[in-house]
Amino acid sequence: MSFQSLGLSEALLKAISKKGYTKPSPIQEKAIPPVLEGYDVLASAQTGTGKTAGFTLPLLHLLSENPKEKYKPIRALILTPTRELAAQVYANVREYSEFLNLRSAVIFGGVNQKPQAATIRQGVDILVATPGRLLDLQNQGLLSLKRVEIFVLDEADRMLDMGFLRDIEKVIKSMPEKRQNLMFSATFSKEIKKLAHGILNQPVQVEATPENTTVEAISQKVYRVAKGLKTGLIIKLINDGNWKQVLVFTRTKHGANKLSEKMDKAGITAAAIHGNKSQGARTKALSGFKSGRVRVLVATDIAARGLDIPLLPHVINFELPNVSEDYVHRIGRTGRAGAKGEAISLVSADETTFLRDIEKLIELKLPVEIVEGFEPDPNASTVPVKPGQGRQNRRPQKSKSNKPNNSGGSGEGSRRNSGRNNKSRRPRRSNEGR
Repeated sequence: MSFQSLGLSEALLKAISKKGYTKPSPIQEKAIPPVLEGYDVLASAQTGTGKTAGFTLPLLHLLSENPKEKYKPIRALILTPTRELAAQVYANVREYSEFLNLRSAVIFGGVNQKPQAATIRQGVDILVATPGRLLDLQNQGLLSLKRVEIFVLDEADRMLDMGFLRDIEKVIKSMPEKRQNLMFSATFSKEIKKLAHGILNQPVQVEATPENTTVEAISQKVYRVAKGLKTGLIIKLINDGNWKQVLVFTRTKHGANKLSEKMDKAGITAAAIHGNKSQGARTKALSGFKSGRVRVLVATDIAARGLDIPLLPHVINFELPNVSEDYVHRIGRTGRAGAKGEAISLVSADETTFLRDIEKLIELKLPVEIVEGFEPDPNASTVPVKPGQGRQNRRPQKSKSNKPNNSGGSGEGSRRNSGRNNKSRRPRRSNEGR
């Protein structure tokens, strides 16, 4: 199948050709036709499968068929969970609409809102946004969603993980009831299907790949190692292999900072990227990593969601995620666009349960190696580590008090459910989507 056979306009085909694309990816083949026909779509697709073009191309085609020449209200809204993903989607919108008379803009937190508000006042057809900044500007009367014709909810599963359900509900109420809705998610969990039921109208459901599968082009390996020797091992692997570009995942923001600092001291240029970093620092770190000035980018799961790093050769799990599906998201950053990639996990004794859960999910027994001088501690406890801060902490910790915590009290373990009844266990809203 070719892009021409999908029924896209000549202007879009020209833009696609300029980018060097000749054949649509599976998600594009499946999603573009029903979107062009006006159907709501629920799509399952991992980042790196071409999903952005899967909704951007038909969206641009539909808007260009009925242009608004004089005043340009917001006609399409693309909602994303993180700033990096918003910037990436916006870049794609700009590239694909190069030969169309359509205006687009992106808004997200962490930067001055004045330039964003000024752009919106000039009129935009397509707005790419994170939930927090979108609602902030809307509450100030600086934008209106009353003319939205197409709504795209990108990375819907991560939206829920990050606690944006209420924000999504507010955004939905601000738009016309009659509109086309497109929802993209890495998984079709029960929560996602429930959310889709409340947003989509008789949607066409498409899947690009089976749920929770790992890319065949990725070589996966586990190194068993003592917890305190992980930093030394990762430095050895990078130096011995002379790796020039490595994305490393840690469970916490503090861990990302600490590892990045130790890398620098070892003579390996590194930068950390996470929710506590300013947008300027995050942009600088990512730019340095892509250009080669930074060899190692240390990231948390949330900050790395949606990062588009072409031909990334190496991904290292400094710590395994305690949510198995996140392993698939992490290693999916490499082995993209037909290129081969390597995914390495450093596993200490207390992560054994996480490793078993991951192998069960991907239905694959991962090969294990032990490096001399970095052997695992035979006396270490195999009790799983406590969930880290942020979105990974999906279950409330037990209260330190011996009394049962049924009312969402003020104890450390009940902080997430404070002021709520036990039926409402939404994750705490992240600053990432601000």
